[in-house]
This record gives sequence, C-alpha cells and structure tokens, in this order.
Amino acid sequence: MEIMLNINNLSVAYARKGLALDAVNLALPSGSIVALLGANGAGKTTLIRAVTGLLGVHGGGVTAGSINFAGTSVLGMPSHRLVRLGMAQVPEGRMVFKQLSVEENLQVGAAILPRAAVSQRMEAVYALFPRLLERRKQAAGWLSGGEQQMLALGRALVAGPRLLLVDELSLGLAPLIVETIYQQLKIVGDTLGTSMLVVEQNARLALQFASTAYVLDRGRIVLSGPANEVATNALVKQSYLGSQREEATV
Repeated sequence: MEIMLNINNLSVAYARKGLALDAVNLALPSGSIVALLGANGAGKTTLIRAVTGLLGVHGGGVTAGSINFAGTSVLGMPSHRLVRLGMAQVPEGRMVFKQLSVEENLQVGAAILPRAAVSQRMEAVYALFPRLLERRKQAAGWLSGGEQQMLALGRALVAGPRLLLVDELSLGLAPLIVETIYQQLKIVGDTLGTSMLVVEQNARLALQFASTAYVLDRGRIVLSGPANEVATNALVKQSYLGSQREEATV
C-alpha cells in the first residue's frame, strides 16, 4: 500500500519554548483518513506546521527526522511548492478572505489549476456544499461560522488535492453543523480517494470518521491504531471521551 504521508522520528523545537515534538512517527496510507487527537498544547498544530512548511513563520524548526509526501522528501519545502505537489490545508480558525466573495475565495484556491479546469472544479465544490452556491456572490465575512468552514474546505478542495490537512474543524461550531461537514468530507474521501489528516479535539466524532487514529501527548505519540480500537482504549475513554459522554446524557 502506498504511503501518502510518512513522518519518521520527527522532532521539532521552538526558540523560546524548547522541544515541542519528540521522535514522532505517523504513516498515512493513500486514500485513508487519519485522526490526530490530543489536548491543547500536545503538539498537534506544530505537527501540521512541520508538514506544511510553516514552522519557520512561528519560530520553530525541525531538529531531527524526516517528512515524505507521496514518496518525496518535503522537509523544509516552501508551502507554495507543497500546494503544487497536491497538498492542501484547512487552518484552524478557517481564515477565509472576508472582504472577498465566496466565489472569489474559491478562485484563490483554484489559482494553480489550468484555466479550462476551473469551472468544473468550482461546480464540484458547489455540489458538495450547496450553501456556498446560494451565497456565491456574498462577502465571506458575512457568512455564519459553519458556512465559513464550508468555504475554507471548499477553497482547499477546489484544486483536487491528494492530501488534505484539516486543523480543528469543529472549533466554535454547533454539533449538527460539524456532523454535516464531516459527512461531506466522508463523501470526498469515498468518491475521490482524497487522503486526509484530521486534527481534532472532538475525539468522539473524529474516531467515527477516521480509519486510523494517533494520540499525541506532550509532543509524543502515546497511542495509535485502528480508530475503533483506539476508541475503546481506557485512557482515551477517560481523557477524551468521558466529558462528551456525560454531555450526551444531559
């Protein structure tokens, strides 16, 4: 089986904060969906920054290890080259261009496509998220939080990436909206074979969505395996599923 993303013994440090990741190993098979779980400060966002070439912007650097994307070493590769290789990211906080319309935001994501392919890819995104079609001429800043998340996903998907990195999709959104968006992402994975690494605090939902899960704690992978097995682990139940289970019974 082809490994779309292979992270091997990766260590990362920040100038002021010290070691943030310690010998992390993660393998994402082609066409699979992998969940990365962990509390705030566990190192999840640092790992995403390392993969997407954005560590330097935040004062961090790789001190050891390797990152390979589709068989190519991408350690230290600038973000614009990663996009052209087929990697796309949906950052935490959505970060849409609020002054631009929905359609203009999608056109930004489609900038690397041949002109002849843009219309078809835009239509594919509108089919996935019909709400964006309804709002296509509206400024992104006037969208609801859920609509902005759909737009951030659409902007990443419009170029047809091989690997999609999603950072805290559920943050600040109502549960029903989050479930709807995850269902649409599942369709993307099933129909297009898009590989996904999903960083998520909502462990229950992420474990239902993913095929494999890794748990990161204080910069180290402390548990990994099939998502259904990780979900039954006592530590995961206590640390990540307990409060959600209690809320569900209220």
